[in-house]
Amino acid sequence: MYTWIWRHLPGSTGLKAVQALVLVLAVCALLLFVVFPAIEPSLPFNDVTVDQ
Repeated sequence: MYTWIWRHLPGSTGLKAVQALVLVLAVCALLLFVVFPAIEPSLPFNDVTVDQ
């Protein structure tokens, strides 16, 4: 998959590296700001109980 992405990015090696970095940052931002907040209510991390 990474080879396919690398082959389809235009430009020289340096430009491809910059574009790949931008793609990685875009995916991270999408996950951080869209996907994780959307699924957070269904995660059980807030169901903390302490018995004494």
